[in-house]
Amino acid sequence: MIRQNIKVAVDAVVFGYKDKSLNVLLIKRDIEPFKDSWALPGGLVLENESLEEAVMRELKEETNVTADYLEQLYSFGAVKRDPRNRVISITYFALVKPEHHKIKADTDANDVAWFPIQELPELAFDHHMILEQAKKRLKNKLTYEPIGFDLLDDKFLFSDLEKLYMTILEKEIDRRNFRKKILSFDILEELDEKVSEGRGRPANLFQFNKKQYFKHQKEGFIFDIK
Repeated sequence: MIRQNIKVAVDAVVFGYKDKSLNVLLIKRDIEPFKDSWALPGGLVLENESLEEAVMRELKEETNVTADYLEQLYSFGAVKRDPRNRVISITYFALVKPEHHKIKADTDANDVAWFPIQELPELAFDHHMILEQAKKRLKNKLTYEPIGFDLLDDKFLFSDLEKLYMTILEKEIDRRNFRKKILSFDILEELDEKVSEGRGRPANLFQFNKKQYFKHQKEGFIFDIK
């Protein structure tokens, strides 16, 4: 008779776009192992909750964040990924607007902070591998689904959208073609509101029309940015 002593955990890679940079939300662990090390928020799944309920609970308890967009990412189950016992982690990636959340550490965390993706500290467990997997998913998904709007302010300059794509895709884009293609999808509303952008003339703000996007989607519309 085979007996198992395997625990199930959830971990979340929470992305936010702030200060013109892609950021990830990390906690500083308050318990061993890896006490005082930075890590992804997460923890063990309770007996009476689903995976989604577990990851939302852990996020709220450890960071005070409620995810705007949450998607299951991958399962990590290396035998010795946790030095205490055998733990399989079902991981998620989330997109939030940092300015909508007041982060606060609690339970197993003694600190929480946003880190630019290019300035990350050393991470506990195998969390660097989880983060790399999430970055690949985000970069890929950005080209066929308008999830970038979940990272921007509700009202934004078109140049902010361009910078977001260049930051996540880690490459320059043809700005003229990008603008032409995005506007051709008819999912953006140009507002009668202007803000100054550098030394140039004031530019109009835009907002994402989610209702229009879902309408197009039902009609067979394909969002495709290469």
